[in-house]
Amino acid sequence: MSNYKVGFIGGGNMARALVGGLLSSGYRPENLLIAEPDARRRSVLATELPGVQIIARNNDVAAAVECLVLAVKPQLMRDVCVDLAGTVQTNRPLIISVAAGTHSRDIDAWLGGNLAVVRVMPNQPALLLAGASGLFANALTSTEHRDRATEIMSAVGSVVHVPDEDSIDAVTAISGTGPAYFYLLIDMLIQSAEDFGLDNQAAHKLVMDTAKGSAALAAVSGETMEAMIAHVRSPGGTTAAAFEVFDQEQVRDIFTRAFTAARDRAIELAESSN
Repeated sequence: MSNYKVGFIGGGNMARALVGGLLSSGYRPENLLIAEPDARRRSVLATELPGVQIIARNNDVAAAVECLVLAVKPQLMRDVCVDLAGTVQTNRPLIISVAAGTHSRDIDAWLGGNLAVVRVMPNQPALLLAGASGLFANALTSTEHRDRATEIMSAVGSVVHVPDEDSIDAVTAISGTGPAYFYLLIDMLIQSAEDFGLDNQAAHKLVMDTAKGSAALAAVSGETMEAMIAHVRSPGGTTAAAFEVFDQEQVRDIFTRAFTAARDRAIELAESSN
């Protein structure tokens, strides 16, 4: 793990996860800085992340690092960037944004322009260092910059590079929003198990272990999901009965429409952020 200085603007959950992942990967805490204006949060961060520099002012962090991670809410991004522009133009760190729905070109413009900007869409499991992130780098981002961004995001899970920024909207709809789709299915399975007479503890364990085992097997099988389903879906059996209902109700079409709605909303949010 490299030890260039990395600063985070915002001390929320994603920043804490990234810093924790970097520390677990062997990153030296003195090379990590977090800007957090709230004194109470600074105190909590200092306790949770010993050795990491916790600083009140955004510009003090931006002036001291080679890589600056913007981990603020999308609605705050413009004001934060405008305030940082002078410092960023002087220091010219690599910029990484983990905020949803904000285009790299807008971030670049708000920061004064001509900067290497990487836009990343992580997801909630990053909090357990088991995330999946899509990464887009603008034209001014060098191979070294891209490698640095990948190294940082890899501290909390896997990273997939996408060729254009429009693809980040697809990432948002699939992996960014994706955990909620699985939570919905898990919730429905647990509820049905209880309706069928299982107690909550048994229902929860059966569903969680089935979810973990299925994901693990799907990841290593090398087969298509259609083939994986066929292995379980014996003719005339219970899985076949369930899938007959899915097919009749056009469940695939319902989910496809939902995923498309999520993608379209990601596009709308990105357009409205400017």
